[in-house]
Amino acid sequence: MKFGKSICVLNVGGTRYAFTREVIRDFPLRRVSRLHACATEKEVLELCDDYDRDRNEFFFDRHAQAFVFIMLYVRSGKLRFVPGECELSFYAEMLYWGLESAHLDSCCQKRLDDRMSEMGLDVSEEDGRVLDDRVQSPDEPVQVAPLAGPAKWLEKLRKAFEEPNSSVGAQLLASVSVMFVIVSMVMLCASTLPDWDTAKRKTVEEHKIVEAVCIGWFTAECILRFLVARNKWDFLRKPLNIIDVIAISPYYVTMALARAGMPGASLGAAGVILRVLRMMRVFWLMKLARHFLGLQTLGLTLTRCYREMVMLMVFVCVAMAIYSALAQLLEHGLDLGVQNPDYATIPAAAWWVIISMTTVGYGDVYPVTVGGRLLGGMCVVSGIVLLALPITFIYHSFVQCYHELKLRSARCARSLSSEILQ
Repeated sequence: MKFGKSICVLNVGGTRYAFTREVIRDFPLRRVSRLHACATEKEVLELCDDYDRDRNEFFFDRHAQAFVFIMLYVRSGKLRFVPGECELSFYAEMLYWGLESAHLDSCCQKRLDDRMSEMGLDVSEEDGRVLDDRVQSPDEPVQVAPLAGPAKWLEKLRKAFEEPNSSVGAQLLASVSVMFVIVSMVMLCASTLPDWDTAKRKTVEEHKIVEAVCIGWFTAECILRFLVARNKWDFLRKPLNIIDVIAISPYYVTMALARAGMPGASLGAAGVILRVLRMMRVFWLMKLARHFLGLQTLGLTLTRCYREMVMLMVFVCVAMAIYSALAQLLEHGLDLGVQNPDYATIPAAAWWVIISMTTVGYGDVYPVTVGGRLLGGMCVVSGIVLLALPITFIYHSFVQCYHELKLRSARCARSLSSEILQ
């Protein structure tokens, strides 16, 4: 900016914001940051509606309240809709200042997707059309500064691991990962068969090679995903990544012990712990959640409905405590000539309560007294009612999560199709 004062004033719908030139240059909103590159007032007026040279004030005839929420995004990194305002109107303000639908929080993205679907529009197409118009228009030269050099390749690699539908290479990488997960699960299941030890002794080298290749792939994948992660601390806190580390580490611990002449099977309690940790490989099936919409929907639903799940557990635990105490009293504690040994303690009676409330009814434990049978009927009926109460909230959340993830998957599929066609 070769003119004006060192302090720049943005006047948006009558609300003024003062910034230094350095802040304007690095401003997260593209329309504002481009003011710094303007060499003449004519170029400035191509970006704003009016300019006061004496005050160095740039006037934008836009929605003042919407810009307040956009400024909250600039400060905190979270962009949400203005309460009570039309989603499409706020979306238009976002596009004007250089933001896209991807900058919105997930809840607001769903609202925008629903609104655009009702209007027969597409969010990604609207983003692309507006950006294309800006690039081709003489009023608005190039706005987007693409990544270059190592940063560009790191971002592509990160998307390949975290977003399997982002490109053809990401899909191939996901297919290889799924294949190794399946091979590892087959070997884990086969290791429990009676003939496995005999077969392993005959082909010990082949089994070692297959196991080493699978572990090597998972190790390399975990390390690469950690190296390209934007936030290393957030990466380490994710449950799936913790499971990966726990499932991989027993192999290397066992190898280290074997080289030291101490096989894991002879370490007593330590050997048991290693075998338990090795069994954690079964949780690698959760890695498939990155590739299958159904598992993603289940995980997102459980995340959003944890309050309802806790409420359900509270209902079950309270009812179980009451019914197990009454069942123990009626079947064993009154000493009326009939003492059912299956209800000798309250914890033993709790097993009968839980299988009755969930209507499983194994039949291994059942009441024999009249009072116990009446209590059993009440337990079954109340279990149906208590379990049904929170299910409605969980069901609606599941439908919303499925709809949201389906729209995201469709958007990624469209971008992948355009990449293939190009």
